[in-house]
Amino acid sequence: MPRHPKTPRRLVADGRAYLWTLRHSHRVLDSGRAADCREILTLYPQPAGTSGPLRIVFVEAPGQYVPGGLPMGSGDVGYVRGAALNLHEPGAVRALLDAAAARGWQPGERRAAEVNGWPLLEEAAAAQARNAGPTGP
Repeated sequence: MPRHPKTPRRLVADGRAYLWTLRHSHRVLDSGRAADCREILTLYPQPAGTSGPLRIVFVEAPGQYVPGGLPMGSGDVGYVRGAALNLHEPGAVRALLDAAAARGWQPGERRAAEVNGWPLLEEAAAAQARNAGPTGP
């Protein structure tokens, strides 16, 4: 049975469990076009109530893409000429979590934290590529 897209997924990193969700948001212009697109990756340390959630936010800007679907995939974020991640992939989520922790986010903090995802992107994409290992024969 396929997973419901709004059901949180589980990730275990360094002995700690997280539930994570991905949401896309934007405002709609009078013309019907979407503007100010953003992807919001939220990680909830488990058990619930032990720590505040971590929100990693990617807001579209010149040279950066945050599509809401076609022709790009849902959850794709990246630089027009550079690194990219698919935020539906657990490896990308883990790499972003590790990058946020390396920049000072502490999973034991009781309050919610919101982090700009763009400064984490290149480091996370490089880590995901290293962890993916060789491809092909």
